[in-house]
Amino acid sequence: MLRCFGARLGAGVHVYPSARVWAPWLLEMGDHACLGPRVDCYNVGGVRMGAFAVVSQYSYLCGAGHDYTLPSLPLLPAPIELGERVWVAADVYIAAGVTIDDGAVIGARSSVYKDVEAWVVAAGNPARVIKKREFRAEVK
Repeated sequence: MLRCFGARLGAGVHVYPSARVWAPWLLEMGDHACLGPRVDCYNVGGVRMGAFAVVSQYSYLCGAGHDYTLPSLPLLPAPIELGERVWVAADVYIAAGVTIDDGAVIGARSSVYKDVEAWVVAAGNPARVIKKREFRAEVK
């Protein structure tokens, strides 16, 4: 259905039925990307997700804010970009204009107001880098 309304979706994309997408024509998801259950994608400024990026349940992608310095509070849309292999854990808030680079992990219940560098773990409110991601051999 999202494709019918202009979303650009790669192969194997999974959007849970309970996820809400405000403007599908401004959504781009790379191969095997996922919007989890009850994700709210308010993509006024556009949302782009790289391949294998995952946004977990109850997270909120907020693609616009308001200019509080003006009495009319005009809407200020800005894009959100999630790189390849990004994992946004459960119930995370991501503000307009934020870029989360490849391989970063955002801890559950965090609030992200600034860009997050590649291959780190960030968490908290506001989210801060906790450590670099380290890899170990996988057991098969």
